Amino acid sequence: MKKLLIPYLFLLMLPSFLFSQQLPQFTQYMFNTITINPAYAGVKGKMNISFLNRNQWIGVKGAPVTQTLAVHSGIPRSKVGVGLSLIHDKLGYENNTFLYADFSYTIDFKWDYKLSFGLKAGLNKYGLEDELLTNPDAIGDQYLDRIFNEWKPNLGLGFFYRNEVWFLGLSAPRLFEFKNTTDIQYVSIERVSYYLNGGYLLEFNPQLHFKPTFLVKFTNGAPPSFDVTANFLFNEKFWTGVSYRLGDALGGYFSIQASDNLQFGYAYEFVTSDISPYTSGSHEMFISYEFNFPKPRCKCKHLH
Repeated sequence: MKKLLIPYLFLLMLPSFLFSQQLPQFTQYMFNTITINPAYAGVKGKMNISFLNRNQWIGVKGAPVTQTLAVHSGIPRSKVGVGLSLIHDKLGYENNTFLYADFSYTIDFKWDYKLSFGLKAGLNKYGLEDELLTNPDAIGDQYLDRIFNEWKPNLGLGFFYRNEVWFLGLSAPRLFEFKNTTDIQYVSIERVSYYLNGGYLLEFNPQLHFKPTFLVKFTNGAPPSFDVTANFLFNEKFWTGVSYRLGDALGGYFSIQASDNLQFGYAYEFVTSDISPYTSGSHEMFISYEFNFPKPRCKCKHLH
């Protein structure tokens, strides 16, 4: 029964063709900030490349599967940061791809406070599986082809304010809403989402750090989402934490700083929403590599 849940619900929506595209949610959001906030580009100065894979609602056929690939860096002898991010998100019959370039500029204030402004520009592509498009009811439907097989431009903005012990970010990675309707019955909506995230680093001793973080997501026409995570760092090598997404999931993760450059982690979420009887949970894998260039911009090695 549970393996048929998502496709069945998806087919129930087909008579009105109401689609809503939103960026996926992550347990390890604190290691993947660049995908939602362009002001994070080059925040540490050094070049960083990261990959994340998320399998949501294991056991439910057609459940979301998401991959992100991002690279960003500071520009030497400047206050500019640049980046590139790619997101592929599959849900049911939908395949959504987001390709964006990121640009940031940082202003320095007294007492090591810094404020970065970011611009995100790129393209979104929405596609449908051949299994649906070859359905007799969909064959020859030019409206479906037009909506789900073209690249659409979009822009995003972000702000990132921090010092060496805390940070606060505000962003809207996609500012334009697209709504396509006809005289028949098809609707495709892309909703704007706003993100507020922050964190604070406490050093109990050189071998133990504590970093509480949060992420709030506001989406037009949808209930807000609230994540809070308690992160612990041991011996500057092992991260572990417990996270809670209000009314949705309880999760945990661990991450290993294998070297000064290489970090990888795993996260598991136990679903607490109404879908919990149908799934064994969600899984995430994360890997990141930080190069030794350009020159570091801050002493905030473990803050963000």
